[in-house]
Amino acid sequence: MRDILKYIRPFFGYISVTLSIKFLASIMELIIPSILAAIIDDIVPTGDRKKIFLWGGAMALCALTALLGNIFANRMAAKSAGEITKNIRHDLFSKITYLSSRQLDVFTVPSAVSRLTTDTYNLNQLFARMQRIGVRGPILLIGGIIITVIMDAGLTLVLIGTLPVIALLVYTVTKKSVPLYTAQQGVLDKMVRVVQENITGARVIKALSKTEYEKKRYDNVNCELSDTEQHVGSIMAVTNPGSTLILNLGLTAVVAVGAFRMNSGLTSAGVIIAFLNYFTIILNAMLGITRIFVMCSKGEASARRVAEVLKETEDLAVQTMTECRSNYHIVFDRVSFSYEKIKNNVEDISFSLKRGQTLGIIGATGSGKSTIINLLMRFYDVDSGRIIIDGSDIRSIPKEELCAKFGVVFQNDFLFADSIAENIRYFRDISDTKLYSAIKTAQAKDFIESAGGTDFCVSARGNNLSGGQKQRLLIARALAAEPEILVLDDASSALDYRTDAALRKELSENHSGSTVIIVAQRISSIMGADMIIVMDDGKIIGKGTHSCLMENCPVYREIAESQMGFGEVQSGV
Repeated sequence: MRDILKYIRPFFGYISVTLSIKFLASIMELIIPSILAAIIDDIVPTGDRKKIFLWGGAMALCALTALLGNIFANRMAAKSAGEITKNIRHDLFSKITYLSSRQLDVFTVPSAVSRLTTDTYNLNQLFARMQRIGVRGPILLIGGIIITVIMDAGLTLVLIGTLPVIALLVYTVTKKSVPLYTAQQGVLDKMVRVVQENITGARVIKALSKTEYEKKRYDNVNCELSDTEQHVGSIMAVTNPGSTLILNLGLTAVVAVGAFRMNSGLTSAGVIIAFLNYFTIILNAMLGITRIFVMCSKGEASARRVAEVLKETEDLAVQTMTECRSNYHIVFDRVSFSYEKIKNNVEDISFSLKRGQTLGIIGATGSGKSTIINLLMRFYDVDSGRIIIDGSDIRSIPKEELCAKFGVVFQNDFLFADSIAENIRYFRDISDTKLYSAIKTAQAKDFIESAGGTDFCVSARGNNLSGGQKQRLLIARALAAEPEILVLDDASSALDYRTDAALRKELSENHSGSTVIIVAQRISSIMGADMIIVMDDGKIIGKGTHSCLMENCPVYREIAESQMGFGEVQSGV
């Protein structure tokens, strides 16, 4: 909770005013039964109507003050709770955005979504209710007990006897509920993941006729969440009825004891009536406090989950390293890396590229091709070895400076609901000249013109575009800033051979100064590269030009012949 308290401190003054108004309103509520007792016992017997109306007016004034005070304080509580939650949500989103890929792998995307939504909502409810009931409940409880002690100590003993039993009940329930609420949020993470997968993969699910299967998968996690909620609810459900039963038994005892004391002349009718009113106030105060404990249980579980993200330290800090002189633009020097730190996903990767050269990477699925890209862009740090750009280890290059070097298209990239122009610019300061040049190089000019120009609105995730059109837009986005390193991770898989060839020709003519790395499944996409590396099980099993690999790498030759035929491969088509 310490990480959460820093968001509350700036609002201490505002919250203090809120609590002060709540305190005043609570005192007004406590005074009303005392005035009623005085009217019944002291004023009514005298028959003085002026005093009856005078004190009756005082009761009405107290009630109005309490009403207006509570309304005003509740509005202030809602405002401060909203502002505090907004600040937490802002920092949480910022933190999630800057988490390294390794850290996000640990938290998972569905968990990050539920922490940003459900958990922050629980904190908002906690902040608001603590201000609304956190002062009012204890003041009414303690104040009611003090006043009843002054009025009739004997009757108060009956009331006080019930409070330890209620406190024990609330403590026991709260102790059991906190871990259950944490478990409930974990199941909610699973549900978010299933829903996210179903929405993202809706087309695939329908194409493979797996709608019923996915419905069952959702039902399973939904039932798991429901069972967890019911388990938590069944425990928390004991609190209010249990507290009400204990207090009502105490109220019955008060009436019985009060009747005997009244017959004995030890108390009066006004005191009994006031006592019943105070007992009702104390009952409601206790129920309010139990609700606070319920919210505290949820809030504590959510606060822990939010704090786990907020207290994460920077994972990929810039390190001070000695620069080395190199004639190469990019150098991989005996690089090894493992995601799970059990078995290396890539091992002993070494190659060098001069500025303007093109590297092709090919290999079976899971051979480590995309991992090389992730390491080059420093989404993860290498376990051993080093990666050098322009003579500097990438771990010594500031993040913004490193990212500015790259133009990249990933396997599963995204388009957002906006115009084609904004999808390519992506909120960068890119001139129209560079924009149209990128469109031309990416072979996207024809389809953009037929769609109505760069003002054509792309739907969310590019659902109103074909696969090839989306890839050409993404390539244009990568090219628009004229990067010094262009990374195309299986970025032309949806392009026909003619368009792919035209794209490679445009790249060689218009972006000759850029170092290009192409990850591909097609031999035709990389056969003209200055260097090609063949990956298998995280290792380089072949390295060289197309003609060199055709002679010395059986795996590469087999892929080439299966895709293009022996004659075409030999002719270099």
